[in-house]
Order: sequence, then structure tokens, then C-alpha cells
Amino acid sequence: MSGPMDQRKAAILRAVVDEYVQSAEPVGSSYLARVSGIQVSSATIRNDMNLLEHEGYLTQPHTSAGRIPTDKGYRYYVDTFASEVDDSDVLQFKSVEEFFTKAHGALAEMFSDTSRLLTNMTNYAAVVTGPSPETILIRSVQLVSLDSRRVLLLMVDSKGAVEKKVMELANEISEADLEKVSNMLTRKLRGFPLGSLCEPESTGSPDLDQLCTLTVESLKEFQGESEAVYIEGASKVANAFDAVDTVRRVLATLEQHFLVVSLIRDVLSKGQKVAIGSELGIEPLAECSVVVSPYVVEGEQLGSIGLVGPTRMNYPKVLAAVNLVSTGLGKRLSEG
Repeated sequence: MSGPMDQRKAAILRAVVDEYVQSAEPVGSSYLARVSGIQVSSATIRNDMNLLEHEGYLTQPHTSAGRIPTDKGYRYYVDTFASEVDDSDVLQFKSVEEFFTKAHGALAEMFSDTSRLLTNMTNYAAVVTGPSPETILIRSVQLVSLDSRRVLLLMVDSKGAVEKKVMELANEISEADLEKVSNMLTRKLRGFPLGSLCEPESTGSPDLDQLCTLTVESLKEFQGESEAVYIEGASKVANAFDAVDTVRRVLATLEQHFLVVSLIRDVLSKGQKVAIGSELGIEPLAECSVVVSPYVVEGEQLGSIGLVGPTRMNYPKVLAAVNLVSTGLGKRLSEG
């Protein structure tokens, strides 16, 4: 980070970013002298824009007299101005409260609906990640007989969510034995994270030991499903770019869910809310920014909400939207 920027240059940089986000056209000094409220001549503005370009905050597309922000310019803007949200932006988000008041149903459905809500609010790709396996603790395990060789495994986690799986058995098992194994596993595994389950000790009966092993293996499978990722609106991000090649690369990257999740985690692990262009370290997304916020349930960070859009985005509005939705989702999940 460079040293502090003088107020006039900062105001010019801010005006260039705001105008470029609106118009997608390079911004010239004479335009800023007319409309930006910066009370100096066009020549003075042009001189400051030259300095900003020299310092790496602005760049000049070769065909144009105007300038556009660089990743460094956007970074300065985000760090300095992006928390100042326009009231009209907040009014547009009144629907969020309403959405979470009405949101019911399975966790997967809520995550999917939340990503759609965020896409509709911003016109960018929204990403909602489910809780990571380390945060999901077992509350109870129950085995229910379906017929002589099939058993329904029900696992309730510490957040009250229920996971189900049908297990095929090699041998018939009595109702009494199913209950015995259910009680034993609930006692042994309560409070354990799904990610670190180990085999309970032997019951003395080969059939029951086999059932315990099968149940623990099945519980571990829930771990894979639990860190789900819901991505909505990839095609809307594509609309933000003119170059077909860029569109293709952005879409191909968003299809790699694992990559998107690790990207969001990486941004959060650095204590950031926004990563811009080259900061992402993923070449196909060099013209994109990612805005993220964790959602917190009962004081615990469970998952995250993110947006992927062009670097030329309305950062104050997008940050406000992501914060609002992550708060709303956390609150809704805390209510159970």
C-alpha cells in the first residue's frame, strides 16, 4: 500500500471509479471538471490523473483520451470509500428481511433460494457455501427398520438438521438390536464432528459390530454432502464482459465448485471482504472481483456468502447486499 493520498487526488480517483462503473467508458479530465464537483480546472485534474496513472491507480486504454481504474485503484477505492452506502441502495434491499421471514424448508432449499435472492439483487453470480464438516456435530443417531434387510439411518446434527440414508444389511437384525446400536452410537458420538468419526469399540456380537461399522461409514458420507455450494447467476456475470473469450473462461471457472469454495475461503482467511482482479490469483478471473461475508449462527461462523462480478462493480452497493444477506441468513438459521 502506498502512503496517504492527498484529498484532491483521492476525490478524482473516486470520481473516475464511480463514473466508470456507471458508464463503462474511459473517463476524461474535462468531463470530471464539468460534473464531479471537484472545484479545479480541467488542466489541474488532467495533471492529477497523470500522477494517478504514474502511481498505478489509473490506466489509459490505448485508443482513448480517458482513463479507467486499475486493480490498485479499485483497492484504494474499496478500502477508503466503499463503506459509504447510498440510502437508495438500502431501500432496494427491503425485500431481504421479508425473504428471510418467509424462508422455511430444508437447509439445501434455503441456501439455493438465498443464492438466487442475491443474484436478483445484484445481477452477479452468487455463491452460498454450506457449513464445513468441522462445524457439524452429531446430536443423535437413530436406526429404523424398513424391512428385514434395509434400515433407515437418521442423523440429527447440532443445528437441528436431519440427514437420512437407507442402508442395505448383510444379515437380518431385530428391532431390539437396532435400538441398542442407536442408543450406543448416540451416546458415543454425540458432540463429535462428522469429519473426525472413529470406530466405536466392539459390542461382542459380530452382527452388531458390522452394523456399527456400516453406520459410522454412512455417517462419514454425510460429511461430503454437508459442505454444499450453491452457485446462481453465472450467466449474469458473463453479460458483464464483451470479450467472448473472457466470458468462456469465467463460466468455466465458476463451474469448478471446489475452486470457487477455496477462493472464498482464501479471501476470508486473509480477513478481507473484497478481492480484486489479480489479487484472486486465478488467471481466468483476472477481470473479476469477489465480495464475501461469513454468516454466523449462535456465535459460530458456519459458512459464507459471496458474489463474483466484474472488477467494474458498484462496490458500496454490493458490499451492502452481501452483508445484509449474510446477516439475514445467520439470523434465520439461529432461529432454527
